[in-house]
Amino acid sequence: MRAGAGRDRGQSSVEVALLLPFLALLLLAVIQVGLVVRDQGLVVHAAREAARAAAVDTPASAARDAATSAADLSPARLSVEVSGRGEAGSRVEVVVRYRSPTSVPLVGRLVGDAALMARATMRVE
Repeated sequence: MRAGAGRDRGQSSVEVALLLPFLALLLLAVIQVGLVVRDQGLVVHAAREAARAAAVDTPASAARDAATSAADLSPARLSVEVSGRGEAGSRVEVVVRYRSPTSVPLVGRLVGDAALMARATMRVE
């Protein structure tokens, strides 16, 4: 038997114990990024639906209603701006802004809410 071989016992357990919190934090950060990316996709979808509603319907609230119902986003964190309404053939532009909550434990406290934005343009019918 080698001299000093008994002192290395348990070394890997200590290394895992030291590394595990960092791995857990990294996993939580990846989950948070995934949730923000999902919200960005929903914001883009909401902007397209709002632009379509603004191009077809005349009420000013149609774009906001379409954006709210198109995606599973909190209406309190959602804002919709419509510009360029006019006669048929002109273009309407909709800008949807959303504050994506960072609610994953530990990571959410380290970073603030993510500000997401999507813009869509459609021809008025």
